Amino acid sequence: MAYFTYTPPRNPVPLEGRVGILLVNLGTPDNTGYLAVRRYLKEFLSDRRVIEAPPIIWQPILQAAVLSRRPFESGANYARIWDRQENASPLLVYTRRQAEKLAERFRAEGVPVTYGMRYGNPSIKSAVEELMDRGCDRIVTIPLYPQYSATTTATANDQLFRTLMRLRRQPSITTVPSFPDHPLFIKALETSVRETLAGLSFKPQRLVASYHGLPKSCVEQGDSYQDECARTTRALVRALGLRSEQVPMTFQSRFGPMEWLQPYTAPFVQALPSQGITRIAVIMPGFMADCIETLDEIGNELREEFMEAGGEEFAIVPCLNDSNGAIDLLEDLARRHMAGFRAR
Repeated sequence: MAYFTYTPPRNPVPLEGRVGILLVNLGTPDNTGYLAVRRYLKEFLSDRRVIEAPPIIWQPILQAAVLSRRPFESGANYARIWDRQENASPLLVYTRRQAEKLAERFRAEGVPVTYGMRYGNPSIKSAVEELMDRGCDRIVTIPLYPQYSATTTATANDQLFRTLMRLRRQPSITTVPSFPDHPLFIKALETSVRETLAGLSFKPQRLVASYHGLPKSCVEQGDSYQDECARTTRALVRALGLRSEQVPMTFQSRFGPMEWLQPYTAPFVQALPSQGITRIAVIMPGFMADCIETLDEIGNELREEFMEAGGEEFAIVPCLNDSNGAIDLLEDLARRHMAGFRAR
């Protein structure tokens, strides 16, 4: 039997269309007013990936109880951290900057970059339409969640696929998986920690790693989130040359009466002064951009609770935001997944 070796043409025919990059983040209200916050919370809390209770049970509670008062509380919280200059939430500001800086890395290659939000504006649908209008028939989508969860990565992909379902001619899509211990992610976290600690007037006795919480039942049903958070924490501990007990892992942002992953951040931190731990720093490695959960829940509320419990010094390590380390990571993720498109 004869075998033939394929030799690519010396001057291959260029591919039609182009590759585009789409960053996807959680989302934010358009402003801090009641109606804007209510619209955002309604969309967010109606997601079956987020609230798995049957709609016939959950929706009456959401409409009658949650959405009648929580928008006022959340709006006040957003107002404390709102970027007045940009007139937007920090999450939107930093996600936009990430897209802009990543676009600079790909400008010479003619690869467009944009961003969309799972909830609120700009929508994933509008982002896909923007890339298609710019001639993209292939899209690399990067959900900005370092650790996988059905409540984050999966629902972002769900929304992307719902957009594709309504298109006559779909672009080809590749979705980037989570990256809990990607070397560039850990390097960026390490750099952020070292730079933050170098600027403090005190040496923290603990570096608390606080991740967004998740109902325990989600993990029991197969969600890999808790394991991936542990992978991030272990890798960061190694990079910093610390002992595991110096970087305890906790979970914040509980909602509802069910049991969530433990230990819970607030009670854990409040108990530290009674153990002689009065100087701490907190890092939130589950967030690629600072947002209400990092700046207000941790930066304001947890700080106050720690100090009232007898704490003396408290600092937060900023999220990666639009740092060089963050853009290095996103560029690497994008290039690795663009390679498959270019090989066709």
